[in-house]
Amino acid sequence: MMDQIDHIMSVMDAAFDPYWGERWTRRQVLDALVMPNTGAVVIDEKGREILPEHQIRSAGFILTRSAADEEELLLIAVHPDFRGKGLGRRLIALLTANARERGIAKIFLEMRANNPAEKLYRKMGFEPIGRRKNYYRTENGEQLDAITFALSNQ
Repeated sequence: MMDQIDHIMSVMDAAFDPYWGERWTRRQVLDALVMPNTGAVVIDEKGREILPEHQIRSAGFILTRSAADEEELLLIAVHPDFRGKGLGRRLIALLTANARERGIAKIFLEMRANNPAEKLYRKMGFEPIGRRKNYYRTENGEQLDAITFALSNQ
């Protein structure tokens, strides 16, 4: 039987190019999920939430952490086989709706400067609020800035 970590890792392994160094290990995901106020949502190819015991193919996931009235989007991924079908938008919509129900006023995320997901984040209302110079390092040693985005969720 698959559990939530299996669902997440099946997407993680396919979605993240090792060159960028963004893929989390199974241990990192497990360690994050045992922390208070940290959670994950996994969806299938139709954008429906998958419960851990479901034996269907995972298409995407989000991993988040909240504190007070703020939420951080730690990780979002859509399996390459299912990209271009609106699943990234669906995951962010699930995140914002769930956060709003819990009284979350602001959602933050951080990404590397050349991440193509920036278009999606901006479409969903996220705005850049900060930059960390040379924060990320690629497989070949190239350094890239980190950009912090925020979304007012009220």
